[in-house]
Amino acid sequence: MYTIKTLNQISQAGLSKLPEAEFHIDPEAARPEGIILRSFDMHSMELNDNLLGVARAGAGTNNIPIDKCTEMGIPVFNTPGANANAVKELVLAGLLVSSRRIINGAQWVQTLAGNENVEKAVEAGKKQFIGPEIAGKTLGVIGLGAIGVLVANAALDLGMDVIGYDPFLTLEAAWHLSASVDKAETLEELVSKSDYITIHIPLNDKTRNTFDEKLFAVTKKGARLLNFARGGLVNNDALKDTIEKGIIARYITDFPDETLLGNENIIVLPHLGASTPESEENCAEMAAVELREYLRYGNIRNSVNFPGCIVPYSGKPRIAISHSNIVNMIGQLGAVFTKHHINIDKMVNNSKGELAYNIIVCDNLPENIKELVDDLYAIHSVKKVRVLNQEG
Repeated sequence: MYTIKTLNQISQAGLSKLPEAEFHIDPEAARPEGIILRSFDMHSMELNDNLLGVARAGAGTNNIPIDKCTEMGIPVFNTPGANANAVKELVLAGLLVSSRRIINGAQWVQTLAGNENVEKAVEAGKKQFIGPEIAGKTLGVIGLGAIGVLVANAALDLGMDVIGYDPFLTLEAAWHLSASVDKAETLEELVSKSDYITIHIPLNDKTRNTFDEKLFAVTKKGARLLNFARGGLVNNDALKDTIEKGIIARYITDFPDETLLGNENIIVLPHLGASTPESEENCAEMAAVELREYLRYGNIRNSVNFPGCIVPYSGKPRIAISHSNIVNMIGQLGAVFTKHHINIDKMVNNSKGELAYNIIVCDNLPENIKELVDDLYAIHSVKKVRVLNQEG
């Protein structure tokens, strides 16, 4: 029986993927084997020593102490693509809002309450909300992952020309991306040609402040910038200066920040990107399945800190081992298995940066499993050893 702690309200559709016979859901658990969360900030949490896996029902993992989890041998899962359609729809709304001043117009109409001739007042005042159509304009899509591809393809359907930039474009994303999307060689090329720009890249040390003074300086004058990825990708001080200069006509973001409020050309939404019942269910189901498969069989899919590693369950016992990705680790592991007279049926070893992960399917296990585990932990740089000797 595995205890799973939920740090946020998680859709029941997701939790139902964890059978009650094997998994106990307890939001107050002190020593869970698994954690499922959405936006809860884990950085100040003390991680219990028997914690095995953390699953984020969403794509972003900035709220999780990734380095600490890695050092403890704890894979962190996310759910890329599960909320992609929800975010795509909001981006499309943002495109229209950035052009047509829909929100400003709707707010202004409300001020006409009590006016005896609303129709006449509207006809006289609506000119202040004139805005261009998006058809025939160029949209620059920065980041062609699950969301970026959907946005690019949808924009083509709306009659826009689309330029994409992603130096790390995956084969899977390329399969789904329309051939009509032009490819920019650099960010500077994309922003210099785009009437609208939408950002869909992760936030990390390399991407923080992607939009700074230098990039804004080469951006096409009058462009509309949309940020439904992460707030830190845009330098807010540089942005406001750029708006004053007329380089950016409007900025739409889903990440509230006090410094962005009070500017008529900045529209800040209350982090609505994945706030649909469909998205919440998709993310919760995907996170629960990822955690379930890891706890049951050691399989890893969609981990941000561990390499992917999937070995179909065959009924035989298996041992999952994470360790530093250094020379001669396989030889040292093999020596321990030889010492305990274990015949290896199948072994998969994958690595990700400085970390390596193994699933070793065995024909047999020794009677003294504790001694085997102790010998494996005695190998320098081994982080986590799990013996999974029966289904469930």
